[in-house]
Amino acid sequence: MDPKELLVRSFHAAVAAADPLKILPAHLPSPPSGRTLVVGAGKAGASMALAVERHWSAGAPLSGLVITRHGHGLPTERIEVLEAGHPIPDEAGEAGAREILRRVKSLGPDDLLLALISGGGSALLSLPADGVRMEALKATTRDLLRSGARIEEINTVRKHLSAIQGGRLALACRAPVLALIISDVTGDDPTHIASGPCAPDPSSYADALAVLERHGIKAPDEVLEHLRRGIQGQIAETPKPADPIFSRVENRVVATARLALSAAEIFFHSHGIQTRNLGDRITGEASEVARAQERLVRQIAGRGYPTKPPVAIVSGGECTVTVRGGGRGGRCSEFLLSLAIGLDGLPDVHAIACDTDGIDGSEDNAGAVLLPDSLERAAKRKLNAAKLLAGNDAYGFFSALGDLVVTGPTRTNVNDYRAILIA
Repeated sequence: MDPKELLVRSFHAAVAAADPLKILPAHLPSPPSGRTLVVGAGKAGASMALAVERHWSAGAPLSGLVITRHGHGLPTERIEVLEAGHPIPDEAGEAGAREILRRVKSLGPDDLLLALISGGGSALLSLPADGVRMEALKATTRDLLRSGARIEEINTVRKHLSAIQGGRLALACRAPVLALIISDVTGDDPTHIASGPCAPDPSSYADALAVLERHGIKAPDEVLEHLRRGIQGQIAETPKPADPIFSRVENRVVATARLALSAAEIFFHSHGIQTRNLGDRITGEASEVARAQERLVRQIAGRGYPTKPPVAIVSGGECTVTVRGGGRGGRCSEFLLSLAIGLDGLPDVHAIACDTDGIDGSEDNAGAVLLPDSLERAAKRKLNAAKLLAGNDAYGFFSALGDLVVTGPTRTNVNDYRAILIA
């Protein structure tokens, strides 16, 4: 099989391992004596809602509202699907979050709250705390995303500017809560996934303010004032792990990057290619992660150590990009462009890097594929790879070569997928 096709198919195998329509039914509870309210937020929201509808008893009460990203919706009958802005929150998400909170507050002890949580939910389930306007939340989110801050840091801030995240959704509910979660964060801790609407929050207002200061974020005055009031005890903290409300709450992670990587390994093995799995917790600047993996590739290709070719190096996690230029490109394509420059046309090495949600950054591609002759073909088109990387325009590089991977929304999200094939 052509190496490029092999890599793309390995990515599809990884995504299929996190398909809500396949994995969710086994985790659905029995209907309660009262009614079941389904709520949720994330890029997998619509497919998770559809999976519930298909496998829920026709005679059992079921209603709900989930929020997903624009373009990620699906037709449903009993659970309403609302599309909203991502990665910058918008008024549609705010209205949806407000309605979700209203419905949750109507539940009683005999009912059930079934929460469907997936990556992207932090932006989609945006209900600013009292005294914080949506415009201020947007500005703070935009600056954090460009700063290179880790997702855990960003979500620490989000939870303390929210009326619904950081466990506050569970706090508002009198019914038992089951949260089914598709993880898009390293470590798979529910408190970091979609900013943990049903999970206890160990962080504080002081932690949130420290994140802004550490990354030089000049947040609007109302944001800083809200955090300072929280530090002074004038605003209630998010519910903590010892809070008794969590005795009736279960946060269950049903899909992870680790399972997706395992599926990709099985795929490579079925084609006679051994694998080296670097794990699902790789973080850091995309370009720096690429340089580290380049050194491993050169060791294997040149010395056959620690593994002899042919081999596929697979890894997951969530890299970051500190935006310094005005180009178009997400963390996956930036990883690949940095890797291309480092390998400098090393023979028999192909690579893929894609976001499992089908969207790398804010463009229309999931990621891209790197071939041994990518730099050579780019030079013929008078593309300066180093200049494009410095301007954060990896999208422009791979688009010109015709090597983008475009899948459209996958309606799931278990973080980045990377594979380097050494033939």
